[in-house]
Amino acid sequence: MTDTVSDPSRRYLALFLPFLSIERHWPRSGPSQPEKADYAALADEPYALAEKIQGAMRLAAVDATALRLADSCERWTPRTAVDPPDGLLLDITGCAGLFSSEAAMLAEIDTRLGRAGFTARGVIADTPDAAHALARFGRPGVMPPGAVVPAVRALPLAALEQPPATETALSRAGLKTIGAVADRPPAPLVARFGPGLGTRLRRMLGREDARIAPRRPVPACEAARHFLDPVVHLQDVAATLAMLAERVAAELERRGQGGRVFEAALFRTDGVVRRLAVESGRPLRDVRAIMRLFHERLDSLAEPVDPGFGFDLIRLSIPVAEKQLPAQSELEGEARSADMLADLVDRLTTRLGPERVLRFQPCDTHDPDRAAYAVPARHAGPIPWPDPPRDEPPTRPITLIDPPEPIETTAGVPDGPPIRFRWRRVLHDVARAEGPERIAAEWWRAAAPTRDYFRVEDRDGHRFWLFREGLYGSETDRPGWFLHGLFP
Repeated sequence: MTDTVSDPSRRYLALFLPFLSIERHWPRSGPSQPEKADYAALADEPYALAEKIQGAMRLAAVDATALRLADSCERWTPRTAVDPPDGLLLDITGCAGLFSSEAAMLAEIDTRLGRAGFTARGVIADTPDAAHALARFGRPGVMPPGAVVPAVRALPLAALEQPPATETALSRAGLKTIGAVADRPPAPLVARFGPGLGTRLRRMLGREDARIAPRRPVPACEAARHFLDPVVHLQDVAATLAMLAERVAAELERRGQGGRVFEAALFRTDGVVRRLAVESGRPLRDVRAIMRLFHERLDSLAEPVDPGFGFDLIRLSIPVAEKQLPAQSELEGEARSADMLADLVDRLTTRLGPERVLRFQPCDTHDPDRAAYAVPARHAGPIPWPDPPRDEPPTRPITLIDPPEPIETTAGVPDGPPIRFRWRRVLHDVARAEGPERIAAEWWRAAAPTRDYFRVEDRDGHRFWLFREGLYGSETDRPGWFLHGLFP
């Protein structure tokens, strides 16, 4: 079988951090870790990390620091993934153009990780599985496109990372390298050791295309600014974000899109990444509106952004973008009014939180207690409120009394409206009445008494919304009367 790479245009960088479990716990007195000689001293004395599990001490290797390192590596590519144990995978396709060469890019990554106190072995190859294996069992460096197969074939059996029983059986059969295993017919190997071995071989040799799963979704578009002299003032950060917002807005306009989520990533020189995200309730590409949201976000932070020794990279990305039609002006100014309301909702939500700025949404029910419910204002689409009839009074009050208040009534006929009623110790004589509007609970809900609603007006012109609860005879012998709302 011919060894061919599925997509030779793609390039991957695998980073292996062999001492990560120790280095992440090593005491830090400054921005850097101990020198290599300090680690060499460990060879004379046993050193291990352990944790107590159900009363017993067991060795532990935690990759929590790898997550922070993966975030820091996003300064080179947005497609990063944790590669356990103690490794990272970066899809650097098209990213090496920012450097003089892939070797220069790898050298900078190694230098930065070294300054942070981490020992790393990096390999750039055509496939993530090949880069992973070469970083752990081969020599660090850059494999030219298409030249990865001979290097992988020369790796020992351990690079397959199969169960010990599988590795032992292959070794006893005289197969010492990956190339020796790859030269054997695949069907007997799969039948004997399972499909995992065949999949691993195909991916390492480029016979099967495989991609990494980035920790964060790849943004729709992004813009970044590098600094030779790190910035330490927030006003400089804001000015940089405004410049980047203009660039992403131009790209969004070219695509006919608007951003719904905007994320600013601030990369500090010590590897710490601070992220600020804002959202909009509608597709947005107006720079001033975007910056208003970021200013609100900065002002609402419980702890101010700490620049440390400064930010040497600021990136603005659009994780979520949607189609945005060109704005059309209207004679009545309705479009401008809607934009102003949307801007207000976005600013309040950014400052107070999405669960504290709500709007009412109509519900398809006749029950007035459930006719509307509150939803986050940012995520509410067009509100389909029915238009009230012109030149007619409203059929229901805007504000309801919750819970309805009991009243004392005198009715002319059992099923008719009251002729007078007492509410809060005040007696009202009814001059006009309209109804009833009969409302019963939906069949799928728990049984509830039927309500007959009346709109009534007293002799002083005050208008009320009353209901009688329960039908005479079939539901109750003494129905109750309640006041549910007031009309303006």
